[in-house]
Amino acid sequence: MHDAERPEAQKVTLPLFPLQTVLLPGAVLPLHLFEPRYRQLAIDLLSGTVPDRRFGIVGIKSVAVREVDSLEHVHTIGCTALLDESDRLPDGRFDIVTTGERRFRLLDIDHTRAPYLVGTVEWVPDEPVPAGAEEATERLSASARSAYRRYCESAWQRDSWPSPPPETSPAELAYLLAANCLLPLPDRQRLLEETHPLRRLRATCKLLSREAGFLAALHAVPAPPPDVPHLTTRAYLN
Repeated sequence: MHDAERPEAQKVTLPLFPLQTVLLPGAVLPLHLFEPRYRQLAIDLLSGTVPDRRFGIVGIKSVAVREVDSLEHVHTIGCTALLDESDRLPDGRFDIVTTGERRFRLLDIDHTRAPYLVGTVEWVPDEPVPAGAEEATERLSASARSAYRRYCESAWQRDSWPSPPPETSPAELAYLLAANCLLPLPDRQRLLEETHPLRRLRATCKLLSREAGFLAALHAVPAPPPDVPHLTTRAYLN
């Protein structure tokens, strides 16, 4: 989440990892890399061939897509992932842990530069919060945290759960609350694409309230689909 660090008009290239999930800024995403092209991506990240240990994650639009080869197959708003931890297994596979950082818009996909996909991207900044919106911001933040608490009380069979610290900025709060909840991919994608922090907080509040209501009515936690990490643990995507 470093939208102010570089000129927004700047275009850069990133290795791409298309997934049937959505990475949000600030969220932790473990990955299990077994395909040869993504093993090579891990090697390139660790060796410095890919600078800064960063790559881009974009959500695949449909489970019917088996091979991404055009922009039509993916959501073009994605998020950079920073490689935090890695463990190379004896057979060459990798278990890695990444953290979501910064949103981008994918402009094109190159199949020829590397074994994995490479994309040209531009950064997607947030809109500024209007002056004088402090009261509305505090109200929305409190409502979103309350909805998150209701969701967790319904979903998790334990006494405590991670909660963003009080000093978390409004721009980050919606992402961090949503990251710990089992939201469908389209909902997570909408949150990723929303560029106004207050609208994003409002949407998060509505989504978590909706999900908490479903869980309370069902008296059960719905199992996540197999291609979405189970957010109660550091699970792995295969």
